[in-house]
Amino acid sequence: MTELSSFHDVLFPLGVSFGATGGPERRNEIVTLTSGREKRNARFSQSRHYYDAGTGVRSLDDLHEVIDFFEARRGSLHAFRFRDPFDMKSCRPDGAPSALDQVIGVGDGATDRFALVKVYGIGDDAYRRLVTKPRPATLRIAVATVVQDAPSAFSFDAATGEIVFAQEHVPAAGTVITAGYEFDVPVRFDTERLSINLKAFKAGQIPSIPLVEVPL
Repeated sequence: MTELSSFHDVLFPLGVSFGATGGPERRNEIVTLTSGREKRNARFSQSRHYYDAGTGVRSLDDLHEVIDFFEARRGSLHAFRFRDPFDMKSCRPDGAPSALDQVIGVGDGATDRFALVKVYGIGDDAYRRLVTKPRPATLRIAVATVVQDAPSAFSFDAATGEIVFAQEHVPAAGTVITAGYEFDVPVRFDTERLSINLKAFKAGQIPSIPLVEVPL
């Protein structure tokens, strides 16, 4: 029996995720020319995050919780939310999200949908990361620095990952739309098998639980 893959809107065990290791990966092609110079090309416009949650498993209860979660996701079949312990806010890690944190667009008087982004760097070299899985309760939106009220002024479309303004609140031409939020990363298990040795675990050997970001 086949089962179509999907996204399960559930969070990977939080206590385990905060002990995970990992981060972003870039895929670049580098060719050395006969002159000795290099020709470099970015294969993907967006980075992809990889994690190993095994380093966050500290007890048999943690291990049981991960096994239970793995089985419920059918291994790598279904994606889910993961709280990146290093990067989970629109602001600095020690700050509180503000409606003015990130510029997500400029109004034209007609567009009512805007994708959430987080900007890394400044100027022409800045990287705009798409954020598709914010924590809706933490969303803060402002238009021309005026904080908007949810759900009367805007809502979040979980299917597209966009902010949707109510018709009477569509941003006027030239107004800057900003956002603040906490967010999760959509990931899946990057393995079809969890290999766990209980004796080794009790002796301090950490199991490998690889996760990989899933573009949505």
